[in-house]
Amino acid sequence: MTFDLIMAKIVPFKAVRPTRDKVCLVTCRSYEEYVNAELAAQLDFNPLSFLHILKPAYTNQETVSFEKRYKQVHQKYEEFKNEIILVKDKKPAIYIHKIVTKTQSFIGIIAGTSVADYCNEIIKKHEDIIAFRVRLLKEYMKYSEFNTEPVLMTYPDNKTIENWIFNCTQKLADFEFSTTKKEIHYLWKIDDPLEINWIQNIFEKTESLYIADGHHRTEALKLLSEENTDAQNTSKNHILSYLISENNVKIYEFNRLVKDLNGLTKEEFMIALQKNFSIENKWQQPFQPCQKHQFGMYLDNEFYSLVLRRENEIFNSALDSLDTQILYKEVLLPILGIEDLRNDERIEYLSGKQSVLEVKNKIDQGEFEIGFILFPSNVGEIKALADANLIMPPKSTYIEPKFRSGLVVYEL
Repeated sequence: MTFDLIMAKIVPFKAVRPTRDKVCLVTCRSYEEYVNAELAAQLDFNPLSFLHILKPAYTNQETVSFEKRYKQVHQKYEEFKNEIILVKDKKPAIYIHKIVTKTQSFIGIIAGTSVADYCNEIIKKHEDIIAFRVRLLKEYMKYSEFNTEPVLMTYPDNKTIENWIFNCTQKLADFEFSTTKKEIHYLWKIDDPLEINWIQNIFEKTESLYIADGHHRTEALKLLSEENTDAQNTSKNHILSYLISENNVKIYEFNRLVKDLNGLTKEEFMIALQKNFSIENKWQQPFQPCQKHQFGMYLDNEFYSLVLRRENEIFNSALDSLDTQILYKEVLLPILGIEDLRNDERIEYLSGKQSVLEVKNKIDQGEFEIGFILFPSNVGEIKALADANLIMPPKSTYIEPKFRSGLVVYEL
């Protein structure tokens, strides 16, 4: 008896996109990334911003139920299409998207991936999810009837795919525009059936895809697919995805800020810390760890280097060796009494994109007493966890690239 290996599947779709002349005005960052003043400015002065779709009740500031708001999102979306701000492609396609920042560039493929592949663990996860947030996202997509935030997925480095992307991007891009964040975005549409079939066959030789960012959205789409009773509507069986080579993602750490020492004096805390870590005082010199199992700490106007003692380097799983897990198991839980990393109000997180001096500034201002600076995880750790069906602690990674809303819309 022989068994066929189940491999990753990608599908083309008819994207809804801004017209070429309006794309730089329509697309926006994820709604949550805007501070209130910036959000208000965009909504007040840019009538073409996709933010008007994401926040349609802004003009009258009314408070409405989730369901009513989500239906308003759909209504505003339809208005943008009626006004020819957004236009649906006539042929199914896959898309190549390139982002160039001040320091690096990212390039990947936008396509649909299979909910069934996610259920069968061909698409693998490494983060836990919050059930309430998943339900909200599912309801949001159900009533708005679209998705514009692709799930970021990685695939193993593949020279064949890399060469194909290079050849496809030698022609003039369908979109080329800059943002106020000084990023340059390019988009190429690939709608030749032979090209699409060829790249589908290449991905069918890929055993696994790994979710880098978008776990809640993936789970929400799974629920939406399970509710789908329309056999003709296969769009709900697929996940809008941005597929990128695993060597092309950028992973930052999330640093930890804690409001108190759990009733301990500084001396008591340092004695407890010495049981598992070698400690070196760096005084006023800002310190960033440069390897795994090394941590930075800022306490009482001084930086410290913490290195896990070798006798403690006994790991039974990929999770045990993860720096965020080590910090939790050896410091945050037993010494500082923080059990629930997601909900405890005594701990907050700061993306490693920000300077280590921002950790110092927040503590010096008095809101927090101690900060921990981590070394970022890598793709290998993420894959090892996903392959073993293990889950990272909350706020373990901040992963780029981040996709702009309104650039490519997938209708459900």
